[in-house]
Amino acid sequence: MAKKGTRSGSGSDGSFGFNQKKVRAYNERLVLSLIQRHGALAKSEITRRSGLSAQAVSVIIGELEKDGLLLRGEPIRGRVGQPSIPMRLNPDGVFSFGLKIGRRSADLILIDFAGQTRATNRITYSYPMPDLVMAFATQGIREMSQKIDAGQQDKIAGIGIALPFHLWDWEDKVGVSPGTMDVWKQFDVAHELEEATGLNAFTQNDCTAACCAEVAFGRGMAFSDSLYIFVGTFVGGGVALNNSIYAGRTQNAGALASMPMPGPDGEKKQLIDFASLFFLEEMLKEKGIDPSLLQQNSYDWSDLGDVLEEWLDKAAHYIALAIASATAIIDFEVAILDGTMPAAVRESLVEKVRDAITEQGWKGIALPVVLEGTLGSPARALGGASLPLFIRYLLDQNMLFNQS
Repeated sequence: MAKKGTRSGSGSDGSFGFNQKKVRAYNERLVLSLIQRHGALAKSEITRRSGLSAQAVSVIIGELEKDGLLLRGEPIRGRVGQPSIPMRLNPDGVFSFGLKIGRRSADLILIDFAGQTRATNRITYSYPMPDLVMAFATQGIREMSQKIDAGQQDKIAGIGIALPFHLWDWEDKVGVSPGTMDVWKQFDVAHELEEATGLNAFTQNDCTAACCAEVAFGRGMAFSDSLYIFVGTFVGGGVALNNSIYAGRTQNAGALASMPMPGPDGEKKQLIDFASLFFLEEMLKEKGIDPSLLQQNSYDWSDLGDVLEEWLDKAAHYIALAIASATAIIDFEVAILDGTMPAAVRESLVEKVRDAITEQGWKGIALPVVLEGTLGSPARALGGASLPLFIRYLLDQNMLFNQS
């Protein structure tokens, strides 16, 4: 899994900084990854899927069980022979933090080895600044760490940070004066969090991280090639090819916000200008409605009425264009659409995108099936939290999914 920035671990030379005992060997990662992917597996099934010998699998399972990473399930008795014992990930075997830094909010999440959320916290703001985000993250990590037993503190794998690359771009859309967010250009958030917490920190583009979470924990794992679209304050995406995240040369593949779009009067626009919550905020302001309502978790958007319908229609039209354009380059099997919005709104948006694709009737390409994402708003933080797990315990998905 790709990461960006000079800080990839605790070593000043950019190395991971883990000792040999803490970084699992390839075959151990393979066994853990197969179980993470498929759920509880018996030794015979692990042997078949991994291509390792039965003896090697027995030794690896013994080591992983001794280290507290695997748990035995109830024996399954067949008609003949010894009962098989399924092995599953021990949720308490490893913990990981995920920090999502967005343009309107930041989320902190603590997950276990099974990918389940143990604790979460959120802060909202008009625009992000390093001091505010650092205070939120360090305090939150300190408080959430107390939810882990004292004897298990060494099982925290690290902190994965999901944030938009070039966070300072589009300052005019965020609503701040030029240069206000330039401080992010020189601020190494991974390094600062490592210094403040003593944990290893890793960074990834926020929507690439969300795509990673969908492939690792959501319905994306069922498809080989997928285009992932996440509608937040801005709009972004990710690309999965052969069940592996493709981050691109600059780690920014799937930067859908910048995709050129024709405006209503032929002017040059981008996808962000239509298919983003920023665009919905602007529409609400014009109607005299407080746009901060969109940031309230308890608000279901049902009172937005015609404004919401108008936004859904426009967003769906342009998202359909983006899907068609991307599919003309890469033959995607599915397009998975998620975002920071109530489930009913997301479902409606997906339906409208499907209708828009059908109405356009593009020739020469086989358009992908449009599916609803399964993770919603937490996807970016969850994807961030998965970074330390993959770096330390699991295989890069390209290696894993090539297994038979």
